[in-house]
Amino acid sequence: MHPLLQLVIAACVIALTWALVVVLLQLRRTAARAEGVLDLVEREIRPMAGQMEALAEEVRGLLKQTRGEVARLSAIATQIEDLGGKVSRVVAALAGFTRVGQAVGLASGLRRGVDAFASRIKSRGR
Repeated sequence: MHPLLQLVIAACVIALTWALVVVLLQLRRTAARAEGVLDLVEREIRPMAGQMEALAEEVRGLLKQTRGEVARLSAIATQIEDLGGKVSRVVAALAGFTRVGQAVGLASGLRRGVDAFASRIKSRGR
């Protein structure tokens, strides 16, 4: 093999080795930074996980309370509906009484009119 060729191959091996060492060192630094970031994230997530559990429990309590309130509102709505039916029956009964009252008033008015007419006829005839 030619000595110049051996020199070029040796230079390439040295350059590749140097590049590989630089890449490995940079990879080591990146891994160290990633480890630091992961430690920081882990320290931050643990309290958040506890808070998330507390929030979830609070949401469960609120949902239970809301279900109770909705059930109460449903019961109130049912009572209001029943009351509305009763009121409509009372109004219908009062409307019937009003019609009867109108008929009685009309009959009474006719009677008075007939009595007045009869009394005038009697008074003229005398």
